[in-house]
Amino acid sequence: MGNVSKDDALYQEMCRVVGKVVLEMRDLGQEPKHIVIAGVVRTSLANQRVKRSELTTEAMERVIKALAG
Repeated sequence: MGNVSKDDALYQEMCRVVGKVVLEMRDLGQEPKHIVIAGVVRTSLANQRVKRSELTTEAMERVIKALAG
């Protein structure tokens, strides 16, 4: 994979976070609308019991900002 810049790594992590939420919503029969996805990510981020890397935390915060405005 070589050297992946921080921006590339962040982008890939953002895509992973959103993809996971969209697939879980699909499995539950919900339509993945952008504001709902942002809410799911925000709720997940609020759970302090889950240990996350700095990259994942930053990616989640940026996903929320991008989707919720």
